[in-house]
Parts: sequence; structure tokens; C-alpha cells
Amino acid sequence: MKNLLCVLLLAPLLALASESDQHFEPAPDKSGDVAALQHGAKLFVNYCLNCHSASFMRYNRLRDLELSDQQIRDNLMFTAEKIGEPMTIAMRRNDAKQWFGVPPPDLTVIARARGSEAGSGADWLYAYMRGFYRDDTRPSGWNNTVFPNVGMAHVLWDLQGEQVMGEDRKLTLAVPGKMKPDEYAAAVADLVAYLQYMGEPAAPLRRFLGIFVLIFLAGFLVLAYALKREFWKDVH
Repeated sequence: MKNLLCVLLLAPLLALASESDQHFEPAPDKSGDVAALQHGAKLFVNYCLNCHSASFMRYNRLRDLELSDQQIRDNLMFTAEKIGEPMTIAMRRNDAKQWFGVPPPDLTVIARARGSEAGSGADWLYAYMRGFYRDDTRPSGWNNTVFPNVGMAHVLWDLQGEQVMGEDRKLTLAVPGKMKPDEYAAAVADLVAYLQYMGEPAAPLRRFLGIFVLIFLAGFLVLAYALKREFWKDVH
């Protein structure tokens, strides 16, 4: 009984250790590329927002990506009426649980949630979206090298094509998609950049303010030291 209790208590730690053993190729940093973020937002709305919500993200926040309210309404708003509404989905949670076995997770902070010792959440997502392959033993017909026995189907299959797992455990492209492999990798990088942006839209401002504060403190240190020397110069 004690051994069983120990196993149950250590199971989450073993799972984390197993995941941390995976090391992923670094995702391209496109956090400052507005065009890439716009393209990532388009991919997210067209391919992900059908099942996954981003309920902590509002459409009007996309103004940060240099999009006008009209552009947002015309190109990115399909399940909302007001620009200030969150990015939710029409599918009800109970229906999603019945159809998929478990409701698809909200993706607002997925890039932050998937960070680990093995790499950032962006690295995990970049590998995950390129790791789907055909597997007839799975209910969806798909499996994933990063997330074995994943319940999600490959929603970007028409762009990437169909990969198969070889005997050497390496993926090869069996059926080409609409994009060439390097084009698909670039598109996934755009999507990952947008998912990362959603987790902290104010990150660029935070970094700017952090640098400004450090410069201010460095300047203040010089002035404080000069004042200290002037104040104590006649003290022996």
C-alpha cells in the first residue's frame, strides 16, 4: 500500500522529468516582426479558433499589430460582434467534451504554460506543429512525435501535407501539402509567435520600460556616488 502511494505521489514528477528529457529546436524569434504576427493571427483565427478559445485575449488588442478596427472586423472576427469582445468560440464546453472526450484547452497562455527545462513554450509549440504524422491506430488518424497519442487531429495538414513515421523513427513527407517544407516551417513560426504574443501582449512595452529603468538607475548611481564623494571629501 505504501509503495502504491509513493508511485501516485511521484507520478506527476516522473511525467515532468519525462517531458524535460525532450530537447527542441529553438523556434525562430519573430516577436518584433509585425507582418509575421499578423499572419500568425490569421492562421490562429482560421485554423485554431474553431475549437480552441483565447478567452483572455480581446480582438481590440490586435491594434498592437498595426491592424485597424475595420481590418480586424473584416478579416479576423467570425464569432463576435464587438471589437472589445474576447476571442471565444461558439462550441459549448459540454458538447466539446462529448465529441472529443475532453474540451480543447484555451490557448491564451499556452506558450507560457508549455515552457520547461527542455526549452521555451515557443520551442515546444514549434516542434509540436511540425511533428504530426499519419497513424491509423489513432481515432483521428494522426499522432505526434512531441505529444504521443495526442487527441487532436492535424488541423494544418492541407498546408504541410501528410508525414509518415519510418522504421528509423524519422518523419518523411509522403503527400505534399500546399506549402513547401520551408514555407510551412515559416508559417508555423508565425503562428507560434502569435501564440507567444497572446500570452503577454505587453511584453515589448515591459522590455522597453525595463531597459529605461536600468539606464535611469545607472545614471542615478553615478550621481549618488559623485554626491557621496562631495559630501565626505572634508571628513577625515
